[in-house]
Amino acid sequence: MKLVFDVNEYIEKIKNSDNYFHTFINNENLAAGVLVLQPGEEDTQEPHESDEVYFILKGNGFLKINDNDYPISENKMYYVGKQIHHFFHGNSKELIALYFFGGPDS
Repeated sequence: MKLVFDVNEYIEKIKNSDNYFHTFINNENLAAGVLVLQPGEEDTQEPHESDEVYFILKGNGFLKINDNDYPISENKMYYVGKQIHHFFHGNSKELIALYFFGGPDS
């Protein structure tokens, strides 16, 4: 089982692919990954089966949770409950966020 993860490796993998996120831990108790959105890139995620938190490493913009926009900034964490509609938008800089699920990434 892998115990150490190089997030920069996954960020580069995303930048060289058609995906904007990569889940690098995914088991029945925990999932973790990184999301990278360029300015103007659409976040198309759907509500998840588990609670989730985002930790912003870099960037700006907003996280819409239900019908509310929350300004995002570096070194802040945001909680989204399971089955809650949410997505990032309005970033004028590259946005990089770590995400963690209280269960598998579904």
